[in-house]
Amino acid sequence: MITSQNIKNRLTMIAEMKNESIFQVLEYDDLQGARDLNTAMQLNLMKSSSIRLKQGRIILDDSAIKIEAGALSYMKGNIEIVAKSGGLIGMGKKLFSNKVTGESMFKPILRGTGEVFLEPSFGHFTLIELEDEEIIIDDGLFFACEESIEIEPVMQKSISSLIFGKEGIFQSRLSGSGIVLLEVPVPEKEILRCKLYRDVLKVDGSFAVLRSGNIEFTVEKSGTTLVGSAINGEGLLNVYRGTGEVWLVPTKSIYEDLNERGLSEFNRDISYEPEE
Repeated sequence: MITSQNIKNRLTMIAEMKNESIFQVLEYDDLQGARDLNTAMQLNLMKSSSIRLKQGRIILDDSAIKIEAGALSYMKGNIEIVAKSGGLIGMGKKLFSNKVTGESMFKPILRGTGEVFLEPSFGHFTLIELEDEEIIIDDGLFFACEESIEIEPVMQKSISSLIFGKEGIFQSRLSGSGIVLLEVPVPEKEILRCKLYRDVLKVDGSFAVLRSGNIEFTVEKSGTTLVGSAINGEGLLNVYRGTGEVWLVPTKSIYEDLNERGLSEFNRDISYEPEE
């Protein structure tokens, strides 16, 4: 077929991990599909602000992965889609998980040989490889993983975290060995990986998005209302104890605040008005 188009895929691989399958995070160098001035201005502003469209790509080699429902964009090769219900007991667990966490009931399994492309996003992605271990993550972070990884809801154990906590009553636990692709709320370089060894971490706010499975989480009084006012004004702190890792994203609230206030209000706040 002859065409006038000179097609070049302008994607750059910014992250990769290899196991039974190969997980990659691709980034579009430029978006040039604007059809009106308003869209063109927005794209130009995003480009100058280093906001890039990203896409997950997973190469299967007689292997299998699980993805978040609705995350598939397209796939090429001899790949089949499987949705395991696990029988009546498995169905019951998935229905329970769906009701209490709001997460999709089924995680489709893609098995075979070929390439899988996930839905593109302006968000941020990170790759993790688990080695016979488990992590607990906030709902909405999961994007894809190898089939060997088990995914299930986990309920906060302490009464204080159930009553006062802002981390959510239910989160998601990923356990086993394999690669995991997460969509995180901030760029990777803004994630603080706080490592604990029989130690205690106290956080004034709900910006811990991931923790090792053996880290205990509670909500406790800070001893004074002058400290720990971010949760509900009653001097409460999120407390993490044990040995492992806690991922903190302290810049998350800044982006949320800017998004809620809007760019125009932000510009008005920083605008300079000369004296008369």
